[in-house]
Amino acid sequence: MDNDVSAGSTTTVVGRLALGITLLAFGLGYTDVIDGVTATDAVSLAHYVGGVALFVAGLLAFRDRDNATGTAFSALGALWFTWAVSAGNQMSDNAAGLFLLLFALVALSLTLAGGDMLGQGMHGLLFLSMLVLAVARFADSSALTKVGGWVGVAAGAVAWYAATAALAHWPTALPRRAAGRGVTATG
Repeated sequence: MDNDVSAGSTTTVVGRLALGITLLAFGLGYTDVIDGVTATDAVSLAHYVGGVALFVAGLLAFRDRDNATGTAFSALGALWFTWAVSAGNQMSDNAAGLFLLLFALVALSLTLAGGDMLGQGMHGLLFLSMLVLAVARFADSSALTKVGGWVGVAAGAVAWYAATAALAHWPTALPRRAAGRGVTATG
């Protein structure tokens, strides 16, 4: 692992912590792994930490002229806020699935936009989680819902690690092998 670790901006660290905690609570709620805890139990956390805190972190990133982070955190903050305020409302499975699918498309855009390896992994897992959860809602599948929840937990763990690694100066990259090095055949 590469021990030459960049601490990252304060805004990025705060945003990744907020996203990580929100995704962990949200994902664990869908897994049914903790008795009596559901995704709707994450509503307050998603509303204030995932919604408001992420949105504010995005605005602060824009102020620092970090457009990629600003876009990511503002968009995700708005989506978490919307999910939280609509969580108690009655809506069809198809409407909920459509919202999750649109959420997945935002995460896909953030994944394809580039950035560091942990950021892309975090957004990629978020995309996969929201996609699986959308399909689960369209298909009314509790098994797929649990899978989507676990992928959300993985995305939250990556976001949490990325923030903590920046603060603690932990490794954030895997070592790269030089081209042409490795196992050679002898004849």
